[in-house]
Parts: sequence; structure tokens; C-alpha cells
Amino acid sequence: MWAYVSGAAEMMQNAMSLMFGYGVALLPAIMALFAVLVVLGILRKMFRRSVFFLGKDEQLRVRMLTETIVKNGPGMQVLNPLGYKTADRVKAIMLSTLDYVVVKDMLQAKERIERGPQLLYLGAYEERVKSGKGVTLSQTDYLVVENKLSGAKSLVKGPVVWFPTSPFEQASSTLQATALQEDEYIRIKDNATGVRMVKQGKCLLFLEPNWKAETRVTKAWTLKATEYVRLQDTVTGKITVHRGEKIVFPGPDEQLLDDDKLTAIDIKVNEYVKILDQTTGEVRVVSGINRVFLGPNEMVLGGGKQKAVQVDLEHAVLVRDTSSGQLRLVTEKQLFVPGAYESIEKVQDLICLADHEAVVIKAKDGSLSVHYGSPERQHKDRPRSFFLPPYAEIMELWWSSGLRRKKRDLCIERFDTRAQYMWFEFDCRTSDNVELVLESTIFWEVQDLQKLVLATGNLPGDIYNQARSQFIKQVAKVTLKKFMEDLHAISNAIFNADRPFYDSRGIKIHSLEVTKYKCSEARTSEVLQQIIEETTNRLNRLSQAESENEVNIFRVQGQIEHEKLNGNLLEIQHKHAQTEARAVGVSESERVSAFMEALEKDVPKLEDRITAWKVLRKADALEVVANGGGNLYYTPKDVDLSIRTDAAAASTTA
Repeated sequence: MWAYVSGAAEMMQNAMSLMFGYGVALLPAIMALFAVLVVLGILRKMFRRSVFFLGKDEQLRVRMLTETIVKNGPGMQVLNPLGYKTADRVKAIMLSTLDYVVVKDMLQAKERIERGPQLLYLGAYEERVKSGKGVTLSQTDYLVVENKLSGAKSLVKGPVVWFPTSPFEQASSTLQATALQEDEYIRIKDNATGVRMVKQGKCLLFLEPNWKAETRVTKAWTLKATEYVRLQDTVTGKITVHRGEKIVFPGPDEQLLDDDKLTAIDIKVNEYVKILDQTTGEVRVVSGINRVFLGPNEMVLGGGKQKAVQVDLEHAVLVRDTSSGQLRLVTEKQLFVPGAYESIEKVQDLICLADHEAVVIKAKDGSLSVHYGSPERQHKDRPRSFFLPPYAEIMELWWSSGLRRKKRDLCIERFDTRAQYMWFEFDCRTSDNVELVLESTIFWEVQDLQKLVLATGNLPGDIYNQARSQFIKQVAKVTLKKFMEDLHAISNAIFNADRPFYDSRGIKIHSLEVTKYKCSEARTSEVLQQIIEETTNRLNRLSQAESENEVNIFRVQGQIEHEKLNGNLLEIQHKHAQTEARAVGVSESERVSAFMEALEKDVPKLEDRITAWKVLRKADALEVVANGGGNLYYTPKDVDLSIRTDAAAASTTA
């Protein structure tokens, strides 16, 4: 009504403005027009309030004086303008195939689900509480749907489009099913019952609402023929062993006992392994050729498989019985494998002694026995080649080393019975207070090894200290000059005086010599060096003079011998020349005689034959000179030349 009144007032205002504009003369007409306009406005307002035109997707929600009604389109709806409070045109809810809405009845407080596809018209007392879309699940997708009213959960697997069937259903986010291959498994716990289970492949696993995966997808153990696994039930503690060839899946409460699958122990012919059963404490020995799979409660002792010991002529085995603690030596030729309660203490090599070697064996009662390599010293009960008996040991002596025997660091196991040299160096002082450093050598040999071992544990140290003491005593009695003159006599005196000492230690000293000595003080050493050099030079000069005299004597003797030989040579050459000349003369005379006799018939005169012979001899001489490359010069007499004129020659010729 307030709308109508305001409209009339507006029209009246417009009329008053016209009246004042055109004058009072038009007032009646204006008033009539105003009345018409007021009536038309009232009719227009009432029409708009009473008539509504609705489309197909519209509805009219009318709030009456006591209730609310709805009018759905399409069409025209006519209402009593005075019979309702408000009328609203509302769009219907368009739901596609994947859409849904939750509709609540406000009077009954009930909710329902409306799914598409449809054009949804709400009731008079209904309103949309929630809108949503259906969840599209593939073949590997699933949802966990919880009913908030009852608390029940259900599983929805794909492929499907999920819509809630109740307003109280709430879905989780889309979950992926777990694909398990043939050799895969997963551990699952049912939180509702506490039961654990193992799901094995090949399958597509959808976890139930109360299930929880305790592990990731895990590979089962694929075992070869030589492999196995040990699984322990964490509830009962029971251990089971599974051998290949197969695929092993654990039980719900089983865990791998070892770090990984195990490989059977392949034992060769010369190998063995000790295995302990931890439940009974028993030990068993398995030797080759074999293949060992450990039992549920078994473990390998000694770090795995071991090599058996080849007992032959040169090797033996010292074995301890761990049950009694006793030792025994195995020397029988075999491939030795210890028993279950035996341990190999040591593999012994055959002790072979050379002819010059010896060892001292200490028995378990402490007695000593000596084994010699020499056949002459060898005892019938102590062979040169033997194995060390149980509880026995080779006696070791630690001897001093170095020139002054300060360190006792030389370990002697095998004694050399041959004669040996030993070098020492020690200080001593002469009666004229000259401190000397002596270097000596002792040539010694072991005579009785057992006596040596019983008498001393450091033979070089004893010899060094004894020789040092004796040299200090002897050198202190003489001067430096006397010491230099009687050095060897002093050494011999010490050598002869110490024989009982060495005999008590089972050794024999062949010689004791001082090889070098020097003064401790540099100045004294220089003086001594000068004396030695002068003595040496004098000896060298004497030796040089003697050498020169001997050389001269030998030179003269050589010359004499040479001249004698030359005289003999000349005499022989002279005899040879005579003999040769005689032979040449005889030969030449025979030639001349033969020549003369041959020409005697043709050349009767002896003078002519002699001239002819001379001419021939000259021709021979010329031939010899020509062949020898020499120059020949003739005198006029030799060629019998004369110089004359042609006329004279012609007359002569005529």
C-alpha cells in the first residue's frame, strides 16, 4: 500500500507543477487527468503482484500469510495480491551426469541426495546444503567411504563413478591399488582385529578400510638350487629353513634371520667345515665332497670352511682335543680332518738338519736333548730329521751382536757347528797411560752344544767380556812400544790362559788375533801414525834398495847370458858359411869344368873359352841387376868402346 500512496503523491506533484505552469485555467482538466493516472498506476501495480510468467527452469516461491508454497514452471501463475507476503522467482538446480546435491527439509530436518542428470525443483521448505561431483574411479582406483552417522566404513572399487547414497557418507581421497607381481608381497595389519597377513602376487590389492600396509611392496626370495633362507617367527621364535629351487614368501610374523639369503657351503675333497647346533651345543664336522645347508639353529664355526691338512713326509699336525685339553701329533700320511672337538694347533714342518747344524729340544719335563745333523755325532734316538713332539719346543738363545756386544738381539735356534769367526772391539790402557782401541778376531768352534746351553745363554757376550778383561790386564803391564813389539805374544798368552774358560762352555778356540789397534786420543794417534809411517817408509826404502840390487844383478846376468848366446850363434853361423861356400865353390867349379870341356872341341884355345865364360857371367849379372830394379853403370873398359870418325870407320870397314 505504501507503494501506491507514494505513486499517487508523485503524480500529484507532477500535476501541481503543470498547474502552476499553465495557470489556474487548466486546473479541472489536470485534476481529472491526475485521477486517471492514479487509477492506472494502482491497476499496474496490482497486475504485477498478481501475475507471474515462469520459464522451464524457474519456480515461484510464494510466502503466504501462514505458509510457503512453490509453483513450478513453465506457465503463468496468478496470485491474490492481497493473499501473500512475498513471491520470489527462483532458478531450478541444473544437475549434470556427474553432479549431485544434498537437499535438506527444513521442517522435518531430513536430508536427501539428488543426482543428475535432472532439473531439480526444491520443495517449499527445502534448501540446498551441499553440492558436489561424483568421483570417477579407474580400474586401479578405490575409495574408502565412511558413514558419519554409524561410523561404518566401506570400500568402493573402480571402475565406477561414485555418488554418496546417504548425506552422511564421506569419501577419502582417491587411492591407488597396489599391483603385486608373481614374486612380490606386502605385509598388512587389520587394525580392527590386530591380525597380520601377507598378500602375495600376482594380484591387484585394494586395502580394506581397516587394513594398514606395514611394509612396502617387497620382493620374495627367489632361490637357486644352492641357496636357502632362514625365517624366524617373531611371535613363537620358531625358525624354518627353505631351500631352492623355489620362490619363498614369509608368513605374517616371519622375519629373515640373516642379512640376506644364504648360499650353501660347497665343500671340496680337501675341505671341511664345523657346524654348531646352538640348541644342543653339539658340533658336527662335514668334509668333502659335500654341500651343506645350515639348519634352523646352526652356525658355522671357525670362520667358514677350512682346508684339510696334507700329512706327508714333510708335514705333521699338532692337534688338541678341546674336550680333554690333550695334544697329539699326527704323522700318518693322510688328508687330515679334525674331529668335532679337535682343533689344529699347528702344522709342523719336518725339521731337517744339515751336516753342520744342530738344535736343542726342550721336553715337557724340562730336559734337554741335542739333535745333530752330522752322522758322526748323531744319536740313534735323535735323528737328524724329525717332527717336534707335543709339549716340546726348540730352545732359543739370544746372543749379543755388534763389535762391542751391546745389544742382545740375535736369536739362535739352529746352531752352526762349523768353525766360525767372531769380531770384537774394546778399550784398554798401557802402562804409560796410552788408551788404545783394539779390534780382535776369534776363530772358534762348538764342541759340546749341551754344555754350551747349560753354561751360558749369551756365548758372544761371555767371550767378549772374558777377552776384554784379559787384554786389559795384559796391556796394562806393558808400554806402548812394548805392546807394539810383543802384540802377538800378548795375544798368544791370553789365548793360552783362557782355555779352561772356553772348555767349560763346550767350545774350542782355534786362534785369537789382534787385527787392528788405534789410539783413542787424536794427538797420540797422530804421533803413533807418524811412527808407523816412518817405520813403514824405512822398510819400504830397504825393500826398494834390495829390489834395485836384485834387478841389477839379474840384468848383468842377462847380458852375460846374452853374450854367450851371441858367441855361440856367430860360431854356428861361421861354420854354416864355410860349409855353404864350400858347396858353392864345388858346384861352380863343376860348372866351369863342364863348360870348358864342352867348348874344347869348338874353341880349342883355353883363353877364348875363358873369355866366353866371363861374357856369360856378365850377362847373368846384368839380368840379376835388371830384375832387382837397380841402376848399372859401365865404364868404357867394361864395354870395350872406341870413338872414331866415319872416314876412319869406312876405311876400317874397307
